[in-house]
Amino acid sequence: MSIWRITRLNGEYCLTWDEGDIRRRYRLGTDDPKEAARRAPARYAELTRPKGSTVKDLWESYCLDKVGRSVVTTMKFTWKALAPHFAEVEGESVALAHCRAYTEARRKAGKKEGSIHTELGHLRSVLVWAQKQRLIAHAPYIERPAKPDPKEGYLTRPEVSRLMEAANSPHVRLAIQLMIATGARSGAALQLTWDRVDFGRRMIQLANPFDKVHRKRRATVPINDTLFTALQEAQEGALTPYVIEWAGDKVLSIKKGIKTAGGKIGRPDASPHMLRHSAAVWLVEDGHSMEEVAQFLGHANTAITYKVYARYSPTYLRKLAKSLEV
Repeated sequence: MSIWRITRLNGEYCLTWDEGDIRRRYRLGTDDPKEAARRAPARYAELTRPKGSTVKDLWESYCLDKVGRSVVTTMKFTWKALAPHFAEVEGESVALAHCRAYTEARRKAGKKEGSIHTELGHLRSVLVWAQKQRLIAHAPYIERPAKPDPKEGYLTRPEVSRLMEAANSPHVRLAIQLMIATGARSGAALQLTWDRVDFGRRMIQLANPFDKVHRKRRATVPINDTLFTALQEAQEGALTPYVIEWAGDKVLSIKKGIKTAGGKIGRPDASPHMLRHSAAVWLVEDGHSMEEVAQFLGHANTAITYKVYARYSPTYLRKLAKSLEV
């Protein structure tokens, strides 16, 4: 989809964009450039938003509103699964029967509960958004399978060393080192830019202060010696503002590279999230407090840290067990 622009016609500002070989142009009703810039975004959204209220129409409207966000890319794949079941259903008319039939069909197709949970979750997001935008009167309840428990697997220090050695590209190796040394999520690591790497203070600001999109919390963490050396070497040959780059461009995903390296060392389950999980396990196993670990990981609630990682602590429940000596 082409991006809109502001042009002029007979002294008046217009909203202009291209649809294939067709140029669309609508008057904004002002000759003031500031007022034209203020009116243009809302006018463009109004003119290009699908007018229907089927799930297909609402889905297209949602993706148009969220254009540029990573979730839209993911939802292109989600829609391929949902479309045959929901495309022509009116948004307000989605019922439990639709959800249950979809869940059953996806199970028969061999899809995992987590995938079905995510797909129906995207449908729910679209309908809730549509209600807020007053495209439908109310968002119906979307029943979906229970969210699976998080995977328990983690990598030991020797395994991570071997994983880096098995990485087939320098950017994969650097990404592994960055995520294990900072506990960063994959998205935060891949979006990290050099202006947020403070070599003087030896700190990394994982959160982008100019990114106004709501994301999971991202911490500011210190740089250890090993990572410090790796980052210095990487910066010397940097071609882009991004710390993780390949062939002079930003890297969008590191999953395949890590999975390939994991297969070489006998850990085909290796993933970007497993690196973050492993970093947390190591911190807890070394006896650091849950409060410190929560701050390092960027957890908004320490209860989350306790729930997932307390059992890895060498002192976890030992006082209680001692009280039960006979």
